[in-house]
Amino acid sequence: MHEAKAQMKSLKLLLNTSLSGPVSFFLLAHARDYLREEGLSVAFSGGGGAAVVVPQVRHGSYDVGYGDITALIERIARGKPNEGPVAVYTTFNTVPFTIAVPANSPLRTPKDFEGRTIVGHAMDAALITFDMLASAAGADASKVRIDRASSSMGSQVADMLAGRGADGVFGFVNTIIASVAPMGITAKDLHFINYADYLADMYGNTLFVTRELYRSSPKAITGMVRAFNRALRDTVADPNVAIDALQAASPSIRRDVDYVRLVGTLKSEMAHPEGAKLGIGEMDDARLKRLIALIVKVKHLPRTPDLREVFDRSFLPPLAERVRTLAQ
Repeated sequence: MHEAKAQMKSLKLLLNTSLSGPVSFFLLAHARDYLREEGLSVAFSGGGGAAVVVPQVRHGSYDVGYGDITALIERIARGKPNEGPVAVYTTFNTVPFTIAVPANSPLRTPKDFEGRTIVGHAMDAALITFDMLASAAGADASKVRIDRASSSMGSQVADMLAGRGADGVFGFVNTIIASVAPMGITAKDLHFINYADYLADMYGNTLFVTRELYRSSPKAITGMVRAFNRALRDTVADPNVAIDALQAASPSIRRDVDYVRLVGTLKSEMAHPEGAKLGIGEMDDARLKRLIALIVKVKHLPRTPDLREVFDRSFLPPLAERVRTLAQ
């Protein structure tokens, strides 16, 4: 027993958000001992947003992160070649980024926001990538006022609906819905202008590792990805098992809300048609190349990273073991 403990490799993983429905499958991998069977002990920490976590994952702090691939590509492009983190398992084959407006709002396209105000947290992934949305939709981003607020997302939406806030609110679709649920506000009260309708090449959340872990422990990365993939398959078969694991880790959760958020994530962010062909975890090279080029162009980055700098598929389980049933 003592020898087995000595052989366990400890990793620190920073999630994109607090322990909640959309990340519950990670916790299921721990609850069902899938990580332990791979010789791994993983400590999970909740993060402050999909883009926020990307710069926080560094050697000596966190070994692994789960965050927005656009922010990851930007970080890689601003650094030296082959020195940045590497994506190893991409779960969101489409993006949940959105701008919420009142259901009866006349604003229906990104261009409609010229001369208007959109509010969001400074490091919200949708806010950070608004320049890309504007470029794709033919809108002049310089004519849109961006209000970086510290108030809660729920408060931002409530203020907007009451006519005393901004004209739109940045966020993830399911996160916005969950944030307003305690206030009695439902999805029917809102209309969502979704980035995926304009930016077809964008991917969303990805599991990525530090360059140090990538170089030193490929076996551990393969085992970690295999464990999380097993847990995701179990979650797709029965979302309640992942919510059970979440509740065991965080007893104060609202089970009903987190269940809806988890199912929404599975049916939306993991539902790109590409999933039926490639399976969850994988990315298409041509699509990824176009996304990298777009990010570099819109954000005026100093260099264009190579595909293999950004994503290494060699850690993925065989196609037959990946989730392919969520595609719509």
